[in-house]
Amino acid sequence: MNILERYHAMEYGPAPEARNEADAWLAARDFGKALFIGGGWKAASSGKTFETSDPSSGKTLATLSDANAADIDAAVAAAAKALPKWSASSGYQRAKVLYAIGRAMQRHQRLFAVLETIDNGKPIRESRDIDVPLAIRHFIHHAGWAQALDKDFPGHKGVGVVGQIIPWNFPLLMLAWKVAPALAAGCTVVLKPAEFTPLTAILFAEICERAGVPKGVVNIVQGGPEAGAAIVNHPGIQKIAFTGSSEVGKIIRKATAGSGKKLSLELGGKSAFIVFEDADLDSAVEGLVDGIWFNQGQVCCAGSRLLVQEGIADALIAKVKTRMSRLRVGSPLDKNTDIGPLVDLTQLDRVKGLIAEGAKQGAICWQPDATLPSSGYYHLPTLATGVSPANILAQEEVFGPVLATMTFRNTEEAIELANNTRYGLAASVWSENVNLALHVAPQLKAGVVWINGTNMFDAACGFGGYRESGFGREGGREGMFEYLAANLPLGPEIKPATLSAEPVEQPDGDTIDRTAKLFIGGKQVRPDGNYSLPIADAKGRLAGEVGLGSRKDIRDAVSAARACKGWPEATAYNRSQVLYYLAENLSGRAGEFAARLTELTGASSKMARDEVDLSIERLFLYAGLADKFEGRVHQPPARAVTLAMHEPVGVVGIVASYGSPLLGLISLIAPALAMGNTVVAVPSERYPLLATDLYQVIEYSDVPAGAINIVTGRTAELAAVLAKHDDVDGLWVFADADTCAKTEAESIGNLKRVWSGNGHTLDWASSEAAGDVFLRRAVEVKNVWVPYGD
Repeated sequence: MNILERYHAMEYGPAPEARNEADAWLAARDFGKALFIGGGWKAASSGKTFETSDPSSGKTLATLSDANAADIDAAVAAAAKALPKWSASSGYQRAKVLYAIGRAMQRHQRLFAVLETIDNGKPIRESRDIDVPLAIRHFIHHAGWAQALDKDFPGHKGVGVVGQIIPWNFPLLMLAWKVAPALAAGCTVVLKPAEFTPLTAILFAEICERAGVPKGVVNIVQGGPEAGAAIVNHPGIQKIAFTGSSEVGKIIRKATAGSGKKLSLELGGKSAFIVFEDADLDSAVEGLVDGIWFNQGQVCCAGSRLLVQEGIADALIAKVKTRMSRLRVGSPLDKNTDIGPLVDLTQLDRVKGLIAEGAKQGAICWQPDATLPSSGYYHLPTLATGVSPANILAQEEVFGPVLATMTFRNTEEAIELANNTRYGLAASVWSENVNLALHVAPQLKAGVVWINGTNMFDAACGFGGYRESGFGREGGREGMFEYLAANLPLGPEIKPATLSAEPVEQPDGDTIDRTAKLFIGGKQVRPDGNYSLPIADAKGRLAGEVGLGSRKDIRDAVSAARACKGWPEATAYNRSQVLYYLAENLSGRAGEFAARLTELTGASSKMARDEVDLSIERLFLYAGLADKFEGRVHQPPARAVTLAMHEPVGVVGIVASYGSPLLGLISLIAPALAMGNTVVAVPSERYPLLATDLYQVIEYSDVPAGAINIVTGRTAELAAVLAKHDDVDGLWVFADADTCAKTEAESIGNLKRVWSGNGHTLDWASSEAAGDVFLRRAVEVKNVWVPYGD
């Protein structure tokens, strides 16, 4: 074949990347001492080992130490020993170390790329041109955050010793995403790479030695599930950062419940790739190749669900098939390879099994006519058409080179299909009409939305999901908060409620009996069970009765909150006016509320009036901040801007504590409302009459029906119902330690965001118990990438 014929055929000869330096590195290492602890290399205390292999051939690359709980103890001890000096070092000192790591990685980036490819199986183009440069970018970017920490994050400090567990699909990049912000924040690290892909983490540990990282600041332990469980459960670790499957994320959420550990989870996804009829189809096809066949589809944010408008579906599918037939499957070290092997035989078998099940459920699975290599864990790119929304290929994360296709008729149907998943990590929107794209993006339940692009990442831009894709962000300003702790003013420990349904002493004199109802959907309603709970005043006399709420009442309240569209869709300015009006009306009844506080709590008249006045001030504060706590515009080193938009979490359950019963309740409800959330509140079990007295104030303050719902009753019982309810998106719990732990453990159904006081109340009168710290809890940060230029 001459040059002209080869040009027209678009066939390429082999272009292998040399692996001799990587092989020399492998041959020179004693992987029997692969645990990097306290600045030195150690063997596993048990003597156990495991193998890592080349996915393209199945051949063993190295046999490594397999850490157990004793080794994790040693790593945590080393990190704890190094923590005081590292956290006390100046931002400039930490910045110099981070910069040195980045520069050292640059000097060895070719070795990193080849090692990543032979250990993971991803094509060398991807590891060389994407993974390694991005990893380096994270360290150099976060050097700047280290030096700007005091100025940009006042009132925060590093959380402490951090346990980090990373997956096998982006071994080096995930390491950088986690280690860089942790070091910048002044934390020390115990990191466990995936057992399938440990090699670049070992090379990184060598870089840390050369770059002057103090001993014990970074500890890297190779191992399997035992090592991971030991990290999660270790009492000496203050934060867990995990990237992996949603199933394991739920196990970690449950295991850390009640421990007080900070937790961030970056989990699975089933991202929608939406193509509207006015899209540039050729560009969309190239984006689709990058979206689903990048890294063999082993990407948590892979665009694995193609949603295409009906009028262009046939044309787009034809173009996709043509493009698929030209994808080159082969050696990952060949620079012309598009699709390498899957990481392991178990992953290959899983992908095959899901495709077979999808076909049984009606999908038509098409593959290009191509020959696979004779050895290795290869799988052809697969296009599934005729996929119903309930098909397993449309609902489950395949984590392989499989694209499920569905059609839609209009914008509303596209959004509904895109959100028809329990995940919420990413989405791509393709349209030449930027107005349409920016109309759709905010309505997608996804933490990252790419417009006319896909798989765009940068250290300056946050990444993370909604729903069962986890919580927390990695990268950018929002990612730094994951490794910082706010100095919240802790109050006394909360004791479990001891109220009984037994009669209390009746008040003297003639009184008109009044039983306060529940407040659901803008109305005062009787509890479903028609039971009530007597409430005593400070002298033990009957002050009144409240409805004894139940599971069904919480159900009704959550339904009302979910149905309230007017509040989250209102402008921030309109929300601020309503909150100002609420404060105004509460001010008009300040004397009445102060008297009620004195009656119930025994507080002096002055203390009671101070609490009411501060409650009004809090409403004013959050009314003023409703249209000022805004997102940001990031400028990554690409022809794009990233809009970090603040969105409401959704339906937020609030369980208020006994301390400062009026101020504590308002200090939680107000920031949630200010950011556009709807609320289901469970007031203090001991002092619920303060909440029921608010009903009338709410009713004549223009608050839309369902924006605030209040269910009185037993704190522990109602908190558990909120935790289990999958239509509750966030839960703030200030109750006794046992109730806090149980709500965290029972929140795993939809992995809702839980914020608890871990058995303590806050000093609600403190200025630190208000402001941005609370508003951040009330928002999700969605990063929308908008490209520009030709």
